[in-house]
Amino acid sequence: MEQEEDFFAHQDTLANLHESLPLTEKLCFIHQVIRQDFPFIDRLAIALYDEKTEMLKTYTHSSEGDDNPMTTYEAPLSSAPSLRTVIQHRRPRLVQDLGIFSHGTHEHTKRVAAKGYKSSYTMPLYQSGSFVGFLFFNSFLEHPFLPKALRQIDIFGHLISLMVINELTAIRTLLAAVRAARNMTHYRDLETGSHIDRTAHYARLIARELSPSYNITDEQIEHIFLFSPMHDVGKIGIPDNILRKPSKLDAAEFAVMKTHPAKGREIIDSVLDDFSLGTFGHTSILRNIAEYHHEAVDGSGYPNGLKGDEIPIEARISAVADVFDALTSRRSYKAPWSNEDAFTMLRQMSNSKLDRACVEALISNAEKVVEIQQRFRDNDLI
Repeated sequence: MEQEEDFFAHQDTLANLHESLPLTEKLCFIHQVIRQDFPFIDRLAIALYDEKTEMLKTYTHSSEGDDNPMTTYEAPLSSAPSLRTVIQHRRPRLVQDLGIFSHGTHEHTKRVAAKGYKSSYTMPLYQSGSFVGFLFFNSFLEHPFLPKALRQIDIFGHLISLMVINELTAIRTLLAAVRAARNMTHYRDLETGSHIDRTAHYARLIARELSPSYNITDEQIEHIFLFSPMHDVGKIGIPDNILRKPSKLDAAEFAVMKTHPAKGREIIDSVLDDFSLGTFGHTSILRNIAEYHHEAVDGSGYPNGLKGDEIPIEARISAVADVFDALTSRRSYKAPWSNEDAFTMLRQMSNSKLDRACVEALISNAEKVVEIQQRFRDNDLI
């Protein structure tokens, strides 16, 4: 018996990675393990690259308290020439003394320096040969990265890279499955690719603005960005004679239409189960957006009549993003509203149907709203 116990005397150092945890928690755990051998590594951080907009955006980090210099931040990759060279060489970048960038004007450089970081090791992340982002190892010390240490840090770097890619792949598989389910039905009415892109970016804009007040992390912001366009997936379960009816729905038809949030939740739960995707972090964000995006802050919404803060913040964000794009988009039955008229309507709906903080977060970024509209115009308007 004693000999058998000896077989299991060692505890797997990275066993926590088997658990169903958000990526940020896994990253913080790995950071703790790394610091046991390399205590000079004070921060791990991941930035993702958005190919459509050519922007780098903060995603997650392991910093504690106020030590993280970069949250809810994005910048064009073109504005970071030092990072562009990392991609060109397809090799990591080692900077033993960040003082060489002391006269740099890039916001990222200023923020990192302001927090006292003195050196960094940057690894590019690739998926099937395509660039997806960066992994940063930062230290408060100068010249701490010795060759022997780097060989071991590289191993951790590739482990973290695989974790990130696994999560991104799971999300893309989930979204592809949901879109495929929708596209195999007759539900084609208003969901253009441009509408999906605009809705996603409006939601991200609102989430970033609300981040300090609601403690929304970069990881959660990214998931809200990805999942908001899926809010109406339940409409694939609504008959065409109701979904496409050109006139106002009668009471019985509207009762059927009101079932689509619950149907959306059922479809998502089924996809998560069928593809074994329920274990990656923040699936609740997708579920909540699908099920609660028609709840109203005064309790008059459906399906559950939730009020105010009872409605998950991601659902409140998604609702504002969708209503705004519906108002400002051309439809067969209406001309597009101006942004000013749409903003006025959103304010009128505040504190009754829509969340006021979400509405004001969008309106306060009016210039960025225009940028999104110009970048993702409908094809018939180009």
